[in-house]
Amino acid sequence: MSVKAFELVPAVERELLMGDKARINIECIECCGKHLYVGTNDCFIHHFLLEEHATTKGMLSYTVQKLLFKYLGLKKPVEALKAASALERIIVLCDATVSVIDMITLEPVPSGGAKIKGVAAFCVNENPVNGDPFCVEIGVLSARRRTVQIYMVYEDRVQLVKEVNTPGQPCAVSLDGYFLCLALSTQYMILNYSTGAAQDLFPYDSEERKPIVKRIGREEFLLAAPGGLGMFANAEGISQRAPVNWSESVMGAAGFVTIHSMLDQQLKQTLSFRDGHILQDFEGKVVLASTKAVYVLVPLPLERQIQELLAGHRVEEALALTEGVRRNIPKDKFQILHKRILQQAGFIQFGQLQFLEAKEHFRTGQLDVRELISLYPLLLPASSSFARCHPPLHGFADLNHLAQGDQDKVQRCKRFLITYLGEVRSTEGANGCQEDVDTALLKLYAEQDHESLLDLLASPNACLLADSAPWLEKHHKYFALGLLYHYNGQDSAALQLWVQVVNGDLQDSTRSDLYEYIVDFLGFCSNPDLVWKYADWALQRDQTIGVQIFTRRPVGQDQVKEQKDQVNTDDVITYLGKHSQALLLYLEHLVLGRRIQKEKLHTHLAVQYTDRVLFLLSQSPPVDQQVSVARDKLQLLLRESSLYRVQLLLGKIQECDQLLLERATLHGKLEEHDKALHILVHQLKDFPAAEAYCVWGSASRDPAYQQSLFHLLLGVYLDRDLPSSTVTGELEMAAVDLLNRHGEVFDAVRVLDLLPEGWSLQLLRPFLGRALRGSMHACRTSQVALGLARSENLQLQHDRLEQRRSPVLVSQKKGCVLCHNTFSEPDCVCLPGGVPVHTHCAAQRVVRDSPTRRQLANSNNHT
Repeated sequence: MSVKAFELVPAVERELLMGDKARINIECIECCGKHLYVGTNDCFIHHFLLEEHATTKGMLSYTVQKLLFKYLGLKKPVEALKAASALERIIVLCDATVSVIDMITLEPVPSGGAKIKGVAAFCVNENPVNGDPFCVEIGVLSARRRTVQIYMVYEDRVQLVKEVNTPGQPCAVSLDGYFLCLALSTQYMILNYSTGAAQDLFPYDSEERKPIVKRIGREEFLLAAPGGLGMFANAEGISQRAPVNWSESVMGAAGFVTIHSMLDQQLKQTLSFRDGHILQDFEGKVVLASTKAVYVLVPLPLERQIQELLAGHRVEEALALTEGVRRNIPKDKFQILHKRILQQAGFIQFGQLQFLEAKEHFRTGQLDVRELISLYPLLLPASSSFARCHPPLHGFADLNHLAQGDQDKVQRCKRFLITYLGEVRSTEGANGCQEDVDTALLKLYAEQDHESLLDLLASPNACLLADSAPWLEKHHKYFALGLLYHYNGQDSAALQLWVQVVNGDLQDSTRSDLYEYIVDFLGFCSNPDLVWKYADWALQRDQTIGVQIFTRRPVGQDQVKEQKDQVNTDDVITYLGKHSQALLLYLEHLVLGRRIQKEKLHTHLAVQYTDRVLFLLSQSPPVDQQVSVARDKLQLLLRESSLYRVQLLLGKIQECDQLLLERATLHGKLEEHDKALHILVHQLKDFPAAEAYCVWGSASRDPAYQQSLFHLLLGVYLDRDLPSSTVTGELEMAAVDLLNRHGEVFDAVRVLDLLPEGWSLQLLRPFLGRALRGSMHACRTSQVALGLARSENLQLQHDRLEQRRSPVLVSQKKGCVLCHNTFSEPDCVCLPGGVPVHTHCAAQRVVRDSPTRRQLANSNNHT
C-alpha cells in the first residue's frame, strides 16, 4: 500500500549553477545548515545560501542565493566535499588529493601541511573516538596501496594517527568509532582499526554494480547486496534489521526515486527524477542532485501523513513516522501529538482485538482510562463528570457498536478491560479518577464472576458504595457486598447480610466457610456491641467454633477495661456460663494458651475439669477413652499450675476412689508427701508413679529436698512399723529398683541403716557401686580443694614475708593515697607495691571491693 509522503522541490536551478555552459555537470554536494556547496566537473566549488519558507498549505519551499564560487585550478572534477563546521573548513577531494579550504572564502588553508595525496576516497567519522572538538577524524583509502589511513584534520593541518592494511584494494569506506566498513574488489568487511580484528560480511559482483557503503547510525551500516537488496550490518557483522528490497536499477541511471518503509521493506512512493545520481542526508534534510540541478525531498505536513496512515489502519507506520520527526518538532508540541497518535492507534488495535498492542499504546500515550471505560455501557458511575475527548479518538459509539452483535467479541473486550484496569489502577494512569476506575472494575468482576473481586474489596479501594451496592445485589454477590460495607465502616450492615446468607435467607456460594469467616470477623471486631449481638447466634450453631470470637480477641485485663474495643474476661466467663463447652475452651485459652497467672481462672478451669471427669465417671457405663482424655487434662493442670485452690479441689474428689492419682498430686501441692506416697504405694500400688512423683515433687528444688523426698519413698517401701506380712517381696523389689535407678540421690549411710539385714550385696551391687564411686569422687574433690587452699595460703604467707622484709616509711608529711590525709601514728597497711595507707581506709576499701580479695600486709614501721 503506497502513501504520498514527499515531494521534490527545486533548490538550485540549472541556470543559477552553470548558466549556458552545457558541459558542466554536478559531481558532489555538501550541506551545512543553510549553506549548500556544489562541486562540479570543471574543478569549481559553488557556495549557495538556502532559505526555507512555509507555504499557505503547510508545504516547504526554498529560495536560493549564490554567495561565491571558487576554481581550484586542478582541471579535474571535484569528487567529494565534507563540511567541518567546528573548524569552519571544507574537506575537498580533487585529483586524488585531499585538501582543506575555508568554509566562507573557499580559499585554501595557508599551511602546506593540510593536504593528503594519493587518495582514492575518504569519509568522516561521525562518531569520533578523539575527544577533541576542534578536529575532525577521517578515514582515507589509498589509491595505490591496500591500506586505510586514519587522519586528524585540524584548522591548519592534517595528522596521520593510524594506518591499517587490508586484504584487498578497498574502493569504498565508511567509518564509525573504531570500526571501518569497507568494500573491497569483491567483498564487504568490517575492520576494527584499533585492535585489527576483521569480520568478512558477504561478497558482491563489482561488474554488475558499484558498491555502496553508508553509515546509518551508531556502529551500523547499509550496504548494496546482490539481488537488489540493501543489507544492514552492525560493528559485529550481524544484521539486526530486515533487508530493504531495492529495485534492480537502484545502482544505475534511474529515472525515478523510490521510497521504502523500514518497517515492512515495502515500496511506499515513487517520484520521477531524471538524470539523478546523488542522494544525501544532511541532518535530516534529504538533498538530491541530477547532473544539472539540486533538489530537496520535502515531506508533506506530518499530521496529514499520519492521519492518512491511521485511516488505513497502518498503525506501526504512523507511529514510526511520528517518532522519526521528533527532532524536527518542538518538544511540547511533539509530546501532545505523539500521545494523541498513540491513543488513536490504541483504539484502532483495540477494535481489531489486538489487545496487547492496544494496551501498550494506551499506556505509553497516557490515555485517560475513562475514554476506554466509557465504551462499556453503565460501567462509569452515575456521578462521574467525564466527557469524551474532542475531536474523538475513535469512531465507536459503544462496545455494542464495536462488536456488531458478536457476543464473543464483547466478552473478549471485557476480559481485556479487566486486565487493563487491574494494571492501571495502581499507577499514575488512574490519578484523579480512582473512583471511576475501581467502581468500573468492581462491576466487571461481579458480572464476570471474577476471582479478584474479593481481593479488590479486601484491599484499599475507591469503589463508590451507592453505585456498587445495587450491582453486587443484582449479581448475588452478598459476601462481596458485606466486604464493601465493612470497608465503608458499616460493619453492622455487613454482619446482617452475612448472617442471612448463613441462615439460608440469601443465596451466595462465594464462601462455603462463611460461618467461620463471621466468627473470625467478630474475633477482631472493634465494636463490642456487635460482638455481644452476634455471639449467641454463633455459639448456638457451634460452641467449638463460636468461642473463637473471644479466644482470638486481645484479652481485656483490669488495666484496660476502659478501652472501648476490649471485651472484659470476667464478662466473657459470666456470659459463657450457659455454654459449658465454650466456657471450658475459653478457660483453656486463658490459662494454657495465654498463660494468665490468676488464681480465679486456674481454680475455675480445674473445677471445670474435675466436674467433667466426675460427670463422665457417673455415666453408665463410662466411656473409657473420654474419661482417659479428661483425666489427662486434669492431671496436667494439677501438676503444672500452682495457683488453684487445692483444698477446694481436694474436697470435691475426696470421696471418689477412682481419682486417687489426682488426690496424691493435690496432697503433694500441700507438701503432704507422706499421704501422697501412701496413696501411690499402698492404695494404687503404682511404683513407677511413685518414683515419677518424687521427680516431679523435687523439680526446681535443692538437692537436700530431693534427697529427703526419695528417702521418704524408700521409707514407705521399707516401713518397719507395718506388720511384717505387709512388707511383701513386691515392695522390697520396688525398693531395690529405686535404689539402683536413683542411687546418686540417696545418702548411702542412711540407706544402709534402713535396709533389712537379710539382703545380699549382689542385690544392691549397682547402688553400692554408684555410692562408692560418688563417695570417692567427693573425697578426692575435697582433697584437691584442700591442696589448692593450702597452696594459696602458702603464697599469701610468702607475700606477707616479702612485704615485711623491706621497711615502709611514713611521716606526718606523707599522705594516704586513699583519703589524702597525713599519718598521725605509725600503724598502717601496705598495698601491693609498697604504698602505705591508713588501716581504716584499707578496711573500707576491702568492704567496698568485696568479694574481690585484696592482698594487704601489716608491717612494723620505723619512724
